[in-house]
Amino acid sequence: MLPISPKTALCGVLLHPAGHTRSPAMHNAAFAELELDARYLAFDVPPEELGEAVAGARALGIRQLAVSIPHKETISGWLDAVDETAQRIGAVNTVTRVDGRLVGTNTDWLGAARALEREIPLSGRHAVVLGAGGTARAVVYGLRERGAAVTVLNRTVSRAEALVTELGADAAGPLSTLGDLDHQILVNTTRVGLGEDASPVTAEALRKGTVVLDAVYDPPQTRLLRDAKHAGAKTIGGKWMLVYQAAEQIALWSGRDAPIDTMADAFDAAGH
Repeated sequence: MLPISPKTALCGVLLHPAGHTRSPAMHNAAFAELELDARYLAFDVPPEELGEAVAGARALGIRQLAVSIPHKETISGWLDAVDETAQRIGAVNTVTRVDGRLVGTNTDWLGAARALEREIPLSGRHAVVLGAGGTARAVVYGLRERGAAVTVLNRTVSRAEALVTELGADAAGPLSTLGDLDHQILVNTTRVGLGEDASPVTAEALRKGTVVLDAVYDPPQTRLLRDAKHAGAKTIGGKWMLVYQAAEQIALWSGRDAPIDTMADAFDAAGH
């Protein structure tokens, strides 16, 4: 990695609580391989200090910020512009300095689409998305952009119905109806399984031959993924969604193609 100098580009992630994030490991590994004069840090920013944090990033000339929970749906008010994609999704996960202006966009949808495309083409397929929060919105947008039909299932059905209407998905319903649906793709965007041995759906509802992506990446093999594999499904860990969205972030500010395998290895190493 290049030595730090006054020319070193500073990037980072805004989140709260900071906890354990693997983003610095992934980005810094990519910067080193690409020989980019840059460093990536994690910034723990409580919601009430978000405006000050953005002002500080502006004053310090920070090149790019990833935006994580709980700031994705609130940061837009502090930016100079938000692109059409992030406006449609209703969330910003990336802020990039462009000609001195801070511009918000969303790369989560590309992360999900590219992770799924490791196993299956999306056009013409039927996907079921579990959850109706910010991550679900990005995943639904990505699936629709790639030509898939989408059903959204959520504990609170009214939220799923609102998401379907806003993003042009096809149907909504409760989580309990998964077993009744003919589908080729299943994506979990709920927090169920994060740091716990639990699944948002029953093992009996999972189907052989489907592709199952769990956006939860800790633990790497969630209960949902274990149950899906036992049912004969192909499984994709949340790592890949995170890696691909981060690779797109790097491309946005540097113009370089990020080294996917290097970032995936750094992600794994950061978990030990």
